[in-house]
Amino acid sequence: EDCLCPCINSGGVFVSPYALNLSSFTKLIKRLQERYPEFNRERIVDSVQEVRKNHKGVLSGMAISSIEEEASAIL
Repeated sequence: EDCLCPCINSGGVFVSPYALNLSSFTKLIKRLQERYPEFNRERIVDSVQEVRKNHKGVLSGMAISSIEEEASAIL
């Protein structure tokens, strides 16, 4: 079932169309921290937020690797 709004999926988990799910976001941040240990977590999160802003506020539908590459370019 498609939903165009923030909704509750069949597992009872809140899903936002504007963000990655939490486990994907955590995994992405962890990968970026391993790749760029010289940057603190806040700076890495800011780079991912910048990617989101560059895509009209939406990350869903993008491959994690694409987000990682764009965030890397920002860092």
